[in-house]
Amino acid sequence: MPDDSARTTPAEKIRCDACPVMCYIADGKAGACDRYANHDGVLVRLDPLTVIESGAQAVEFLPSSGDAQDWDGDVIQGHRTFVTAVGAGTTYPDYKPAPFIVSQEVEGVDMVTVVTEGIYSYCGVKVKIDTDRFIGHERDVVRVDGEAIGHVMTSEYGSKMLSLGGVEHLTGGSKKEGRVTCDALMQLCNREAVEMQIDGGATVIVQAGKPPIINGEPERLMRVGCGSATIGMFAKQWEGHVDEVIVVDDHITGVLTEHEAGKQLGMTPSGIRINGRRSTPGRYFQVAEPGTGWGGTDVEDPLTILRPADPKRAWAGLRLLMVSTTGEQWAYFVLDDALEPQPAEMPESLRLTCERIAENCEPSLCSVLFMGGAGGSLRAGVTENPVRLTRSVKDALTYVSCGGAEAYVWPGGGITFMVDVMEMPTNSFGYVPTPALVAPIEFTLPVSDYTALGGHVDNIRPVETVLNPDIRKVLPKGGPDPHARQRHKSAHVRKGRA
Repeated sequence: MPDDSARTTPAEKIRCDACPVMCYIADGKAGACDRYANHDGVLVRLDPLTVIESGAQAVEFLPSSGDAQDWDGDVIQGHRTFVTAVGAGTTYPDYKPAPFIVSQEVEGVDMVTVVTEGIYSYCGVKVKIDTDRFIGHERDVVRVDGEAIGHVMTSEYGSKMLSLGGVEHLTGGSKKEGRVTCDALMQLCNREAVEMQIDGGATVIVQAGKPPIINGEPERLMRVGCGSATIGMFAKQWEGHVDEVIVVDDHITGVLTEHEAGKQLGMTPSGIRINGRRSTPGRYFQVAEPGTGWGGTDVEDPLTILRPADPKRAWAGLRLLMVSTTGEQWAYFVLDDALEPQPAEMPESLRLTCERIAENCEPSLCSVLFMGGAGGSLRAGVTENPVRLTRSVKDALTYVSCGGAEAYVWPGGGITFMVDVMEMPTNSFGYVPTPALVAPIEFTLPVSDYTALGGHVDNIRPVETVLNPDIRKVLPKGGPDPHARQRHKSAHVRKGRA
């Protein structure tokens, strides 16, 4: 008979209640979210609590805390440690107080910061892509790995906008659609690159703080303005050096001598005519189809947008400059006796103006803003009467931050906020496979106000008790972070899942 006493009894799994999935996790393994693990029968958070060292954004002084005339409106506090909710843990199943409610004296005022990681099914990202290139029409579907994760929004001045994520994609479609959407959102929010395909449009690689890559080509410059604005900005520099300038643009193409800028400079109408719908003098819409060529059009040869010159106004020897809104494409022509434009060598004075256009263009970047709503579970972790927190936020008594970065709170009902992921610590975002994103949020207010709104005052602890060697320390605005890609996992936690 084998000796039963010599057998090793397998450790029992423990149940994690940090999210609705409620994983059973074996010893030494991590849950499905890769955020919690079983360490010798104890549920542990794998990512360290993150604090921002000197220079953190935090509430310095609030009007309700004293004489409002003493408050200069500055919410940038340059000399104190700020405890973020990155690595803090959640309040699920909602009745529990926030994981960390820390007190700290700021400018003689007792302040409290309530930190928690929220589980967001109702969340998404707004992406701003600085480019004139055509990536897709408004409302075109954006896909990752063939799954719809969002759509193209309106074009803004020199930028294309995307709306990605949201509860309809996370939970309203197939399981794969939800999983792919969640993965893409987390990567974008953690400042990683994501390749997207736009129906009827381009393939775009988006990474926060980096230039977009459109159909394999990195974008360099954001346009200086539309064609009409470019005319207005540089008309004086063209005066006397050229007879006509056409600035090619997908939205508003400019023609110098017709434009008010050219008229006020006394320039002679050139008789150069272009395709498109005339809006106001010197401003034309729809000169070509959208594309990745000149000025966000499909134009590769600028002469294709020209109609025959007006023989009553044009003349042989007329000097014509055609240029894009970034100054990256330009061409110079002189009209022959038949009033046909012929390529010619560009004078140095005009070449310099093209370089000046490019010089005035800002670098093309991708911006990613996380957007979410702080629902009942988050608010209940702050106070037993959640609506009081909402009212306190609306009254500007409570300051909302996300990973230490200042959040913009939308007007109207609820606490709907946006935050620039570039201002947050690295790896601020996680997920749960419901699927939903996990993101930090902090509420900062005077202790007196926190008590008045029915906060969990018995759970307040001094900030000194939170600061220990295991926390992750970062500098403001996302870095530098010496532990950017490290997870502080126990040596006993092996690779694997529940």
